[in-house]
Amino acid sequence: MVVSGIGILITISFLVLRLIKPPKAALLIESTPNSTVFVNGEQVGRTPYEGEFKAQEVVIKLIPDSFETPLAPYQSKVNLVAGIKTVIRRMFGDTDDTSAGEVVSFEKIGGNSANLSVISIPDGAQVTLDSESRGRTPIKISELETKEYHLEISAVGYLKRDFIVKAVEGYLLTAEVKLASEPGKVEGVVIEEVPEEMKEEVVDKVKILSTPTGFLRVREKPSTQSAEVGRVAPGREYILLETDEKSGWFKIEYEAGKEGWVTNQYAKKVEESASPTPSFTPSPSPKPSPSPTAKSSPTPKATPTTTP
Repeated sequence: MVVSGIGILITISFLVLRLIKPPKAALLIESTPNSTVFVNGEQVGRTPYEGEFKAQEVVIKLIPDSFETPLAPYQSKVNLVAGIKTVIRRMFGDTDDTSAGEVVSFEKIGGNSANLSVISIPDGAQVTLDSESRGRTPIKISELETKEYHLEISAVGYLKRDFIVKAVEGYLLTAEVKLASEPGKVEGVVIEEVPEEMKEEVVDKVKILSTPTGFLRVREKPSTQSAEVGRVAPGREYILLETDEKSGWFKIEYEAGKEGWVTNQYAKKVEESASPTPSFTPSPSPKPSPSPTAKSSPTPKATPTTTP
């Protein structure tokens, strides 16, 4: 009887303690590169970061380490649920468009099946689960088995993102995924790739000015004492091959395969584009949905975690 009474007392004490001190919410944040973590404006550590909080909506801000190229910081509101671990992963780019990642969290819904909800930026991304196409975002997939799945999110003009998730019976797993735009693509505009031989090239030329004689002598060397090898007419332009640093004279190709020097007293250097500049071709691109985003690097899986 005494042992039984002690057991009942311990049970009651445990229940009272649970009521007084409910389970906390867990938070795991990973990023590439590492970053400083702020929760509700307070610095709490650096990635990889793991901590516990009371259940609430919090503002997460990540400031990436950037020693060469400046990287875009991340900020989003996240709802932390008691007894559940929320995972945030972020892969930083120089802008929000070139950044990627995900926020993965669980919600207890009961029942005998596991469920998965996928939201993405941009909307309409293709969702593949274990190499099987399941539709486009936003999407909810029901009646899943309790096991690990390979989740892949892809969209035209964006870099594919994939990672492992674990569906759990009685829980709704939600993945909010942000895709990074492909290099050379910006929202609403597609930059056409231009072949190397078609890219703009600036060519220096020499323009012959008016002379008292109506022509300008081309000489073998940059000096009036050098032998004359040809003559050029005022107003004509010739490709500049070289400039003599000492005299300032210009070396030109005055005829096909023939080169010589002209004085800078009756000639000046000009610039001319050898080919037209490539232009931007407007192209429609998906508009981002207003849902919160998270960014990351492909890796770990998220599972519901009961915290004390």
